[in-house]
Amino acid sequence: MLEVHQISVGYEDASVVENIDFHVGTGEFFGILGPNGSGKTTLLKALSGILPYTAGTIRLNGKPLNHYSSKELAKLVAVLPQITSHSFSYRVKETVMLGRYPHQNGLFKSVSPQDEEIVQQALRQTGVEALQDRRLDELSGGEKQRVYLAQALAQEPKVILLDEPTNHLDLSYQKNLLELLKKQTKDQGLTVISIFHDLNLASLYCDRLIMLNKGETKIVDHPEEVLKEEHIREVYATEVHKQAHPQVAKPQIVILPEDNPAAEAAQPGEAFLHVTPEMITYRSPVHMKCMSSGVTGSGFGWYKNAVNRYVSPHYDCTDYREDMMNFLVGNDLDPSFTVGMMTAVNLEDVAYDSYLMEGHSIFVVVTAGVGNAVDVTAVHEYPQELRPGTINTWVFVNGRLSDEAFIEALVISTEAKVKAMQEQNVVDHRTGTLATGTPTDSILIASTHQGTSYPFAGSVTPLGRLIGKGVFETTKKAIESYRKRSRKS
Repeated sequence: MLEVHQISVGYEDASVVENIDFHVGTGEFFGILGPNGSGKTTLLKALSGILPYTAGTIRLNGKPLNHYSSKELAKLVAVLPQITSHSFSYRVKETVMLGRYPHQNGLFKSVSPQDEEIVQQALRQTGVEALQDRRLDELSGGEKQRVYLAQALAQEPKVILLDEPTNHLDLSYQKNLLELLKKQTKDQGLTVISIFHDLNLASLYCDRLIMLNKGETKIVDHPEEVLKEEHIREVYATEVHKQAHPQVAKPQIVILPEDNPAAEAAQPGEAFLHVTPEMITYRSPVHMKCMSSGVTGSGFGWYKNAVNRYVSPHYDCTDYREDMMNFLVGNDLDPSFTVGMMTAVNLEDVAYDSYLMEGHSIFVVVTAGVGNAVDVTAVHEYPQELRPGTINTWVFVNGRLSDEAFIEALVISTEAKVKAMQEQNVVDHRTGTLATGTPTDSILIASTHQGTSYPFAGSVTPLGRLIGKGVFETTKKAIESYRKRSRKS
């Protein structure tokens, strides 16, 4: 559809972009990235035919761009510029109707029924149908943006060029506009080329990206490759972290702020733990990065509190999540900042201890009732009733864990728990085999995310060995305490 070969573009004697090379296929959503002053808008003006290029070639449908007349080009290419504060006092419908100009013939151009139908469709698609009798200077920036997009769609182009199209739009309209453009690429074969400042939106909606740096091409590729941390660090001079989007196979970028030296975390330990017959609470002085399987706070997140709540063995699990939320609120704990778990174990049987080795430190808390222990390798043979989890494990690490280290810490903790159960000869009474856990065990791995960085936490690392030792010993103590109380009762 569009081929750009070694073009250079500038103003007067100064080049702004040089030796740019890429192609865009029919129906492709192509994004242009780069910091301020990198040449994004200059490149877009060259693609629209507004600004002549000083070297190289641009071909549209195999024909040099500068061989098209302005009207011929307007039938193929529409441009949505950045919205300015200046607006003529046209009505919305009149503004959108201007998009039909390239398709109208004769000296006195009249509006045909087809023009009217296409304009109304564009108004509906962009959500401004109800505004069509309003004047542009009465509209908000976001409303104007959608009106000009409607004008571009009314032009029925094959290619649409956009300069930061989500400017002035709230989240809902950003999504709606980009979803509409993406749908047009799929359903109508529309080719979209857009400048983005928001790297995450570009990643979500673009098939491929070009990243400019000081007027030159840094990289042209799919988002996963372009949005690598090293590329962004070099081009934007900003520290970022790349992570996977939770719902779609696209990378997302988060900015890393400078560390605040005043926010030093105290070493995790018993000082922050409080045990009552109703619940065990750990209140951290700082937010901790956590990975958990809690009723609240599951997955990855940042939390200050951990709660292990006692419930009856006959607790009705139907609305357990809502019930837990209400419980936390009733105890002055914000569910947004709290990992919440449940257990049917008498909380007096909790075991906890701090572990130090070679400058590494952790704090482990375990409640472990094994009356309903199961062998996970045989559980498929027996139906299970949903009951409160009876082995809940908390591991607090003084340091910064990478995502890999979180996963490895989870693996090590699970292996240590199973080993402790085997040493205590905990058996699945249905199968007679050694048990590996209980039906709904929960785990929390929490990191102060300050101090020592831990890229890994496997058994070959000092931290992994410390976690293995701590979880094993603490789980043994918790099982022994539970069994001692069970024998008395």
